[in-house]
Amino acid sequence: MGRLCDAFEEGLSIRQIGLSDDELAGLRGYGLLSLKPMVVAANLDDQQYTSGGDYPGRAELSAWCAERGIPLVELCAEIESEIAELPEADREALMQEYGIVRTGVEQLSQAVYQSLGLVSFLTVGEDEVRAWPIRRGWTARQAAGAIHTDIEKGFIRAETVAYDDLIKAGSYAAARAAGVFRLEGRDYIMKDGDIVNFRFSPAR
Repeated sequence: MGRLCDAFEEGLSIRQIGLSDDELAGLRGYGLLSLKPMVVAANLDDQQYTSGGDYPGRAELSAWCAERGIPLVELCAEIESEIAELPEADREALMQEYGIVRTGVEQLSQAVYQSLGLVSFLTVGEDEVRAWPIRRGWTARQAAGAIHTDIEKGFIRAETVAYDDLIKAGSYAAARAAGVFRLEGRDYIMKDGDIVNFRFSPAR
């Protein structure tokens, strides 16, 4: 607590102190806000956004976020609303008109994931495609447990293909022919965008 008091008097948050895992564990019960991950979203008006994203105080805000390691996402909620209300076929045209490569919602979601230390893997079935959020650094066996503990316990192998590789190939058959499908063991570290089919032995 003495370390925290000294840091707070210097204007630092707990995120900036560099506490050990044991020290962090001892603080979890206090619900301290400056211990929680943070993302800053700057909502620009239409003119600011279309003129290159410049706005009063931008340099200062960018420097403040960079100094603290806080992601900064700049977006225009008005334009985001227009994009969201359009049919999917018309969204791309509007995004091109504004020079938007990724929507603000996508950027904000990615920033939140990174701040929380999360990645997602995908499972694909005949009637469902689902994303499973897991902690960055989890192994294939731990990821299997996110679906069901029985899959984790009976884990054999993870049949894996990267999302980008599958899209590039165009189909599962083409991806298999290109050799981008892999069989990974229990200690494989899951990557964001992995598409996985877990092989496991059912509990008896």
